[in-house]
Amino acid sequence: MKQLEALLWIVELGTFERAAAKLSTSQSAISKRMHELEASTGIAIFDRRERKAQLTDEGDQVLVLARQMLALQDQIVTLKGGENSPFRKLRLGVTELTAFTWLPSLVSAIRVNYPNVTLEPQVDSTRALCESLADDKIDIIAVPGTLFDSAFTSVPLAKVTNVWMARPGLVKRKRSFRLTDLYEYTILMQGRRSGSGLFLSKWMEARGVFFPHSISTDSLPALAGLAVAGLGVGYLPRQCFQPLFSKRMLTILPVKPALPSVPYSAVYRHDRPSALTSTIAELMRAVCDFDRESPAEPLNSIKP
Repeated sequence: MKQLEALLWIVELGTFERAAAKLSTSQSAISKRMHELEASTGIAIFDRRERKAQLTDEGDQVLVLARQMLALQDQIVTLKGGENSPFRKLRLGVTELTAFTWLPSLVSAIRVNYPNVTLEPQVDSTRALCESLADDKIDIIAVPGTLFDSAFTSVPLAKVTNVWMARPGLVKRKRSFRLTDLYEYTILMQGRRSGSGLFLSKWMEARGVFFPHSISTDSLPALAGLAVAGLGVGYLPRQCFQPLFSKRMLTILPVKPALPSVPYSAVYRHDRPSALTSTIAELMRAVCDFDRESPAEPLNSIKP
């Protein structure tokens, strides 16, 4: 299996040297594993005429089988789970909204089902998390969106409802508003590094809605703080920020058409043979709950 693992990383990273660094061994050890693999199979894995690691046609076929065998090995190792699962690291990425709501439930579920797994969480924007996933700096992420790179596998989680809101008294009350009625106000929006911000911006642009004055931020608490301060009209996840509506620090505006629900997905690379990541994706789907109100801490600093 070490030979197959070495083959996988040579192809993924492009050189024997990088594969050696990834597997914490020497370049000569990686070369030895490849010679062993070629000797045991009788197949020329790499085209020696090429300066870089270029697979032969038969080598391509071996690579496909290697991925399958490594994935099966991982499934066997994690089959028993619980205390019998191996010690390993899981690099988990989430956006702010997940951190505010169901991340604690996910962490608890992972600790119960996989007590030997060490979590390395990262909270960042959707764009940053997707870049980390592409660069193999993270194993699995929970982010807004449904369309991802072809190298990724995505598992639908849930949808989040956002509402237009403002400080009470900022906007003259009406039975309903059109999006164009908001043109006279500064619009508080999530930035385009945010998956939700990008999703909703594209939805508005598709309807020919372009606000002349706007302030953008990738921080949800900052967005809420700007709204409470009366600096403009914005949108927030309704359930997560319900305390601000209940305390009349913000009021919901009946804008039509309503904002579309933002889909969230668990995303991981399908070219990394791991049964754990696919299992964690299903665990995410089981515990995902965006309807939980944000805990008091992120909102306590927001004053009317």
